[in-house]
Amino acid sequence: MRILIADDHVLVRDTLELLLEQAGGIECTGVSDFAAAERAICEAGPYDLVILDLNMPGMQGLDGLERARQLDGGQRVALISGVVGRDVARQALERGAAGFLPKTLSAKSMVNAVRFMAAGEQFAPIGFMTEPEDAAPDSPLIRKLTKREREVLACLTRGKSNKEIALDLDILEPTVKLHVKALLRKLSVANRTQAALVAKEQGFG
Repeated sequence: MRILIADDHVLVRDTLELLLEQAGGIECTGVSDFAAAERAICEAGPYDLVILDLNMPGMQGLDGLERARQLDGGQRVALISGVVGRDVARQALERGAAGFLPKTLSAKSMVNAVRFMAAGEQFAPIGFMTEPEDAAPDSPLIRKLTKREREVLACLTRGKSNKEIALDLDILEPTVKLHVKALLRKLSVANRTQAALVAKEQGFG
């Protein structure tokens, strides 16, 4: 099985490649943007599955999905993202995506989903697509965060490491690092200790 992974976050891409190849029977190629994905498909395709980060350079949203699907006589293309909501995921599936992979998926679920899509099926995690939205926090500052970012922030207020957070939330450690980075930016702080202090000042965690 040959898989092409296009993601501009090197840590996420390398981790996903390692995860899939260690599962056995999967050969991965990794690239960092949409232009490189196009070249790989044209020069070495078709692949059993192409996985595109929806927010990487050159994607232009769901237009990139459709362009990739049409390359080299047709590709099975799945999207992966850490920040996209259900509406965009539904639109991607309606436009022919092989599936949608939240970066919050557990390692085992990620491998199973890739095999499922490469076999010709369409995948989207039931929990992600159907769970009700949680109520927004009272604090305007905390309200800017996604549900997963708030879960990570709650762990930070308890002094947990990235590895511990990954285990608690059943997500990959590189995904935790991405959420922490987003938290620091949104909260306008320099480090995780300051983020925890801000959260406690806002009555969160």
